[in-house]
Amino acid sequence: MEPMKLPGPKARALIKRDSSVISPSYPRDYGFVMDHGKGSEVWDVDGNRFLDFMAGIAVNATGHSHPEVVKAIQEQAEKFLHISSDFYHIKMIELGEKLDEIAPFEEAAVTFMTNSGTEAVETALKLARYHTGRTNFIGFTGAFHGRTMGAVTMTASKAVYHSGFYPLMNGVVHAPFPNPYRPILDRKRGEDYGETVVRYIDEQIFRQIVPADEVAAILLEPIQGEGGYIVPSEGFFPALRALCDKYGILLIADEVQSGMGRTGKWWAIENFGVEPDVITSAKGIASGLPLGACIARRSVMDWSRGAHGNTYGGNPLSCAAALKTIELLEREYLQNAGEVGQYTIDALQEIAARHPSIGEVRGIGLMIGVEFVKDKTTQEPDEGLRNSLVHNAFERGLLLLGCAKSVIRIAPALSINKSEIDEGLAIFEEALTLAEKGE
Repeated sequence: MEPMKLPGPKARALIKRDSSVISPSYPRDYGFVMDHGKGSEVWDVDGNRFLDFMAGIAVNATGHSHPEVVKAIQEQAEKFLHISSDFYHIKMIELGEKLDEIAPFEEAAVTFMTNSGTEAVETALKLARYHTGRTNFIGFTGAFHGRTMGAVTMTASKAVYHSGFYPLMNGVVHAPFPNPYRPILDRKRGEDYGETVVRYIDEQIFRQIVPADEVAAILLEPIQGEGGYIVPSEGFFPALRALCDKYGILLIADEVQSGMGRTGKWWAIENFGVEPDVITSAKGIASGLPLGACIARRSVMDWSRGAHGNTYGGNPLSCAAALKTIELLEREYLQNAGEVGQYTIDALQEIAARHPSIGEVRGIGLMIGVEFVKDKTTQEPDEGLRNSLVHNAFERGLLLLGCAKSVIRIAPALSINKSEIDEGLAIFEEALTLAEKGE
C-alpha cells in the first residue's frame, strides 16, 4: 500500500494558522485536519479518506454524525438552545430517568449533569466529602481522571500532568493498579494479583499513611484508559468492594472512557460482578456533544440545595443527543460492541502470533489495548516502535492513538462493522511490519 503524502497542502496551511492562535498545550501527534465524517470513516480537508479506530478518544459512540443523532439535535435546536440548570426542561428529566434505569446498582440513581468527564469527577469528589464527612481519597497509579485540580491530583498516568501545578489537592494517596501483565507487588501463594493490591491498601496504606476511617472514597477506572487499557485480574473488584464495605468507604467508578457500552455492557464495572456507589460518565454519552454525568445512589447524593451547581450542565442539545445515543445503543450497538469487539480481539491475537513485538493483546468489547515490547521475556516497552506504527498507519489511512508507554488503544465507534475492522487491521499489520523493519 502506497503511503499518502500527508499532511496535504490545505492541512499544512491550517496547521500553520492553528499554531499562531491555539494553545501549545494540546498533545497533537500527527497532522490530521478533519473535514467531515460518516460512521467510522473520516475525510481530511484535502479529500483523503481514513478509517477511524479511536472515535475522538472513545467519544463518537454511534459513529461520526449519525443521522438520528443529528436529527435529534436539530429538532431540539429549533425549540431552544439553553435555559440553565436553575430551571427545568424535559430532556434533562428524561435523561436522568434513563440513567437511573441503566445505572449499575439496584438502588435508585440520581444524576448531576456536567459538561465533561473531569467535571463529573470533580462532582464525585465533592459529593464523597460531603456525604461521608471525610477528606481523603485513594487513587491508582496509571489512572487518568481529567485535568482540573481535583481530577488531575487523582490522575497518575504521566508526570507532565502534574509538573508546574503543585501544590495539588491535599488528601490523595495512590496504590498500584492491578496490572496482570506488569505486577509490581509480591503476592502470596495462590493469591489473585488484584487481591494482592487490595491487601496492600489495607495493610500498608491504611496502617502507615492514612487511617481508613478518614478515607471518603476510592476512585478508579474499571478498565484503565490512558494507563494502557488495562483489565484488572478477576479477584480485584470483589476484594475492593469488600474493603470499602468494611471501612464505610465509597467506591467511585470512573466510567468516562470505559462506560456507555464500550465493553458490550452499559458500564465496564458490570463485567466484574460488583456494584459501585457512584459512577462518572462522559465521552460516549452524547455521541460527541459535550456532556458529563455524576450518577450516584440516591442515599449518597444527599447534599442540600446550592451545595453544587453549574450553568451548562444538562444542556438541552446534549441531553437530546444523549437520549438518542442511548436508544441506538439499546437497539443495536451494545450487542455490536460485544460481538465485533471479540472479533477484533481474536483477529489481533492472530496478528500477535506473527509479530513478536506484540507483548499482549487485552480488552473487553471495543476497548482494546495492544502492548509492544522489545522482548517478550523481559517485557521491555518499545515506545519507538509503537510511535512508528501510529505514523505509518496514518500515512496509509488509519487513525490510531497510543496510550501508556507502548500501547495502541483501539476504541472505534460502537457501530463499526467487521469489514471495516478487517480493512483497518490490514493497514495496522502493514504499518507494524514496516515499523519492525525500522521504517
